[in-house]
Amino acid sequence: MVPFRQFLLKIHSRCNLACDYCYMYEGADQSWRDRPRRMELPTVRRTARRIAEHAAEHGLDEVSVVLHGGEPLLVGAGDLDALLGELASAGPRMRFSLQTNGLRLLDEPALLDVLHRYRVAVGVSLDGTRADHDRHRLLPSGAGSWARTAEAVRLLGSPEHRQLFAGLLCVVDLAADPVATYEALLEFAPPRLDLLLPHATWETPPAGVRRSVPLSPPSGEEAAPYGEWLIAAFDRWYDAPRRETGVRLFEELAVLLLGGRAASEAVGLAPVDLVVVEADGTIEQADSLKVAFDGAAGTGLDVWRHGFAEAAAHPAFRARQRGLGGLGPVCAACPLARVCGGGLYAHRYRAGGDGGGFAHPSVYCADLDRLIRHMAGRLRAGLAGLAGLAGSVDVARAGGGLAHPSV
Repeated sequence: MVPFRQFLLKIHSRCNLACDYCYMYEGADQSWRDRPRRMELPTVRRTARRIAEHAAEHGLDEVSVVLHGGEPLLVGAGDLDALLGELASAGPRMRFSLQTNGLRLLDEPALLDVLHRYRVAVGVSLDGTRADHDRHRLLPSGAGSWARTAEAVRLLGSPEHRQLFAGLLCVVDLAADPVATYEALLEFAPPRLDLLLPHATWETPPAGVRRSVPLSPPSGEEAAPYGEWLIAAFDRWYDAPRRETGVRLFEELAVLLLGGRAASEAVGLAPVDLVVVEADGTIEQADSLKVAFDGAAGTGLDVWRHGFAEAAAHPAFRARQRGLGGLGPVCAACPLARVCGGGLYAHRYRAGGDGGGFAHPSVYCADLDRLIRHMAGRLRAGLAGLAGLAGSVDVARAGGGLAHPSV
């Protein structure tokens, strides 16, 4: 059994934006409607106790706690302070992070004091240029949210608050220019970027993709618009004369191509060590599964009656901890399986009793294949150049050889 090291807490189940691609409010699972708006302090206290018990059982000195929503900062500064205080005093050392749209940082400056007090790393969702961001991430009034989000990001990036700024998350949009998107995000000097493929399944495919579930690994002849978008962004990032920022997807794929191990559920075969606690104390799997079907993330467990050991032993979690053995037959036969890892679990879903479920390649299979092969070629060329400069140095033996030379 793999213990949980990441605990994602849904501390507020509503949002102050109306994004048209939101997996939570626009997805197949609408269970948020029946949940309390916020995680009340008794639920926080019980969750903190369960985390401490789990950490003690597995000898974990440190765990990661991610505050999420909806929009987590809607809880307000007072409740956020009380919530973090309960968690921080629970036992194991906790590294706190939070994903936000940033708007509440402008409306309630006291939130920043609380975030500093508990050293919370803050990530902000921002989709590139003003026009591209405002096409999807709207205020309830229907107006775009870019101007206010940009103001919040600039506030986080100021010398006074820079230590809180963890980076920016951007959802890939085929209607946006990839290089313009990257450079628009770069203007905020983020320490890291995360380019997120829109959550989709074979039943609800992403915009611009019309494919059948593949019966064999990609041949390289399939249309791959998201792959091409990411390749353009990768080349702009990789070819920069100096390191401008980190890009999580590219860095993790590079580590995997070089024989390392990634810490992401989106790529690679590392066993899942993240668990979600909803606002009412319900224990669930990754909430990206809400795009698949109603109840897809459910376990039937909660922090009031169950410990996290019971969740870790649940078949749904165990299925995502089997590495190569947990992939479907098409992915298992693919030479890129150890790098791609089948893609994000939610993106593999196909409905139907005959051949349904998650034992399929990602709906982004062709895109990931195109990106990974392109990156492998660029890395191989770079390593060959490095080997030439180093003369007799054995680059591969020094840890720089591609782990998958057949790619």
